[in-house]
Amino acid sequence: MKKVLFVATVVKKHINVFHLPYLKWFKDNGYETHVCARNDFENIESLEIPYCDKYYDFPFERSPFDKGNIKIYKQLKRIIKENNYDLIHCHTPIGGALTRLAARHFRNSGTKVIYTAHGFHFFKGAPIFNWFLYYPVERILARYTDALVLINKEDYNRAKKFSSEHVEYVRGIGIDLQKIRNLKIDRKLKRKEIGIEANTFFILSVGEINKNKNHEIIIRALAKMNNPNIKYAICGQGPMENHLRNLAEKLDVSERILFLGYRYDIVELCLAADLFAFPSYREGLSVSLMEAMAAGLPVVCSKIRGNCDLIEDGMGGYLFDPDDVNEAVTKIEQIMGNTTLQEKFKKYNLTKIKKFEQKYIVDIMGQIYNKVLNQTKL
Repeated sequence: MKKVLFVATVVKKHINVFHLPYLKWFKDNGYETHVCARNDFENIESLEIPYCDKYYDFPFERSPFDKGNIKIYKQLKRIIKENNYDLIHCHTPIGGALTRLAARHFRNSGTKVIYTAHGFHFFKGAPIFNWFLYYPVERILARYTDALVLINKEDYNRAKKFSSEHVEYVRGIGIDLQKIRNLKIDRKLKRKEIGIEANTFFILSVGEINKNKNHEIIIRALAKMNNPNIKYAICGQGPMENHLRNLAEKLDVSERILFLGYRYDIVELCLAADLFAFPSYREGLSVSLMEAMAAGLPVVCSKIRGNCDLIEDGMGGYLFDPDDVNEAVTKIEQIMGNTTLQEKFKKYNLTKIKKFEQKYIVDIMGQIYNKVLNQTKL
């Protein structure tokens, strides 16, 4: 039976969030599907991966310098040898690097390797260390990659100079627009559920609470606006939560900040919100931002790679410098006080997001899979 292996760092927050439609594609096309990733479920016994026939729990480490990754490299070589995969699709920087190194010799026997870069760590404005470490690694590993898939234009234009057999631009992993369109909520009740009054201006952010997601700038913006009629909710978990709570307390806005934790009702919250704020320093192509657009939310987001692929300044929302609190304040206030502008942004986002519908993206990836698989052996 034909076999495919999907590799990423974690299951719950990557494989199950991004790749189930693609695992289903392989199942529907007669493949035995294998997944290799770390079990990141809080209760490890509750692990479930739809459309997966065999699972390997490998404890990938995020740091490229962690010695544990040497053991994982050897384990990857073993399972690739044992299973003689027709295709391996790898994701995430560490998972992608280790897998391509482990699979490089098996490509001589016909195994095809695809890597999707969900946002290179080297990008315009990135620290010089990122360029020094990650750029040469990705350039070298492209030689062991049958298809390199990029999800934003900046990465794609850069990767075209690499030596991968195929360099493909795909608009992210797609979102299920039909599911979002069919979702109906009681907006007033949903807001009440999380403690937001009907007449309050509700700003929503989604993302891990870390330095990169930059939630801090929105908290500082709220303090500058000094408007008790605004509430800001953050969906996510992460190491900076206590820092943000302390900052909100210090700036005397803690009563207007809601920490909602990890949520499974993101789209419902988008439908209940008035504005989506996305102030990250680095993104590939955010599913959260796409979901907000599909829910018809106006957006204020950082002017960075990925975000600029989705939001055109003054059309679906506003772009701002992620370090400029005053600019963030200006953009939020311009949208807050203008219902005509809000409606304009809503219509634009509902139209633009159609290009990112999941069924189209799955079809495109299916074409890439077939193109790679139908190549002759190296």
